[in-house]
Amino acid sequence: MIPAMIVYPDIDPVIFSIGAVKIRWYGLMYVAGFLVAWWLARKRAGVAHSPIKTVEQADDLIFYAMLGVILGGRIGHALFYSETSFFDDPFYLFRIWEGGMAFHGGLLGVLFAMWLFGRKLNLTMWQVTDFMAPFVPLGLGFGRIGNFINGELWGKPTDLPWGFLYNGQVLHASQLYESLLEGFVLFAILWWFTAKPRPYMAVSGLFLVLYGTFRFLIEFVRVPDAHLGYLFADWVTMGQILSAPMIIVGAVMLFMAYGRKSKEAAA
Repeated sequence: MIPAMIVYPDIDPVIFSIGAVKIRWYGLMYVAGFLVAWWLARKRAGVAHSPIKTVEQADDLIFYAMLGVILGGRIGHALFYSETSFFDDPFYLFRIWEGGMAFHGGLLGVLFAMWLFGRKLNLTMWQVTDFMAPFVPLGLGFGRIGNFINGELWGKPTDLPWGFLYNGQVLHASQLYESLLEGFVLFAILWWFTAKPRPYMAVSGLFLVLYGTFRFLIEFVRVPDAHLGYLFADWVTMGQILSAPMIIVGAVMLFMAYGRKSKEAAA
């Protein structure tokens, strides 16, 4: 007897079409994430401990971040996960409607964008990322819902009651696990954490530690890409290899941030 308690709703990934142009839920989810992040960034701009002083600066910052996410996410997917090399098919990078975004590539893209934006305002990259960190999980949360609607990135078979019946198998909805933990839980923690002044680099460090930990754990129930499989010991995935350094770097940043604060307090 199939133990599933939830049947996958099989949502059409295309909302509607206008001629040859198809509007997809996947793209709409990213738009929703950017819009909510933009609204919240404008609310946080100008508070006493914020390096972003005006709503105009917040508008520009979200635009920079959007470019970093899209370009970095696509390039990262092509480098780390895709069977298609952009050296063989350069226009693959621009066919966003086909799906395929890698968080770790998007993170590198955002860091580069934050560095460029920081130079514009005479701020360091970490000052900008400390401000931006709470908003990034919103895009992740909505984006993973888009993966769920697309019927992709499923987890391993399970007999748990919240498994989804999909193509005759009961599977972990690892997309929804990621949406919840890497998206909305991470946002809630960082939003609370940044309500008060924190040491330089502490917010960015906490983001790296928590995202890396959540992603590393979820990879245990997520099925790796078929063309990659497990890279070591029949359980280590590409996602874990890319997440482990995030945890280490984030922990070092937190140690440095609060170590510096302790020294300043003792001086």
